[in-house]
Amino acid sequence: MKVALDAQLTVGTATGIGEYIAGLAAALRRRGLEVVELREPALDPWRFDRRLLWDQIVLPRRARGSAAGLLHCAAGTMPLFAAMPVVVTVHDLAWHAAQSHAPLYARYYFGEFSLRRYRHAARIVADSNFSREALLERLAGLDPQRVQVVYPGVAADFGSVERRRRDGRTILAVGTVERRKNLEVVVRALQGLPGARLIAIGPTTPYAGECAELARHLGVCDRVEIRGYVTRSELMDLYAGCAVAAVPSRYEGFGYAAAQALCAGVPCVVSDRSSLPEIVRGDATIVGVDDVEAWRQALAEALEGEGEARAAAIRPAAIARFSWDGSAQLMERVYASVDR
Repeated sequence: MKVALDAQLTVGTATGIGEYIAGLAAALRRRGLEVVELREPALDPWRFDRRLLWDQIVLPRRARGSAAGLLHCAAGTMPLFAAMPVVVTVHDLAWHAAQSHAPLYARYYFGEFSLRRYRHAARIVADSNFSREALLERLAGLDPQRVQVVYPGVAADFGSVERRRRDGRTILAVGTVERRKNLEVVVRALQGLPGARLIAIGPTTPYAGECAELARHLGVCDRVEIRGYVTRSELMDLYAGCAVAAVPSRYEGFGYAAAQALCAGVPCVVSDRSSLPEIVRGDATIVGVDDVEAWRQALAEALEGEGEARAAAIRPAAIARFSWDGSAQLMERVYASVDR
């Protein structure tokens, strides 16, 4: 089987979807599939006009020239026209549920336009049961048999993190610092956690400035670090030494940060919203998304070392649940079900 894979979001510094594409491509090859990764380094995937050019013009041309039997649009967007069957991964429906601050043209393209294109996909892959149900609710009349749930894998280096250097004070939050990630609830919780510090890793948006201003207002700015991107080795070092991972999001289609923390053996506190309870399956502490006191209490317990042994005990099951080989096996079945 030869598959053309849209790998444009691996260009530059990859975020969650870039990590997803890289991990999936490698795992599919280990299973013997021929994978043609399609990308164009000259097109910045984070500029809207360049993304549009890639999705609608360059990608279908590259796919046609790849001699593949199907195209996997792994970044959630599809071309209007493709010369082969298309499998599309829908990571979430955040553009419908949590991105009202974005420009209108972006909300239309990644929202309603993309939603209508999904009806033309041969198969749709959702990252979680939560995302699958949200999609079926939005696309009335869509055959549920066409929508399969395949959990993304977590890279093996998270499972190899050595947890012998826990520092007892660091709360780690990983992911884009945007409003739906709700970092502010952890900033507020710091007021009652003397000595604790919050380190946020990932791309920043104007919301990061709001969180920094809130930290100044609350008198905890010296204990809040919004670092942006870090190297892979720095990220692994943070997972090795932090006391707890916090995922306070209002909306997650999958919740990579929670899955990665579980695989790294890090005690984790997540919000009670969207896919997060499904992904952690009771292996993390779940608290109300806006309940500052509940966050403060859960984080205090983790900082004191409670949950460390439990996190270590459940780690092997998490690594197995989020293995890329298992994910690729299910994805191969999706490909095989497509009429070509």
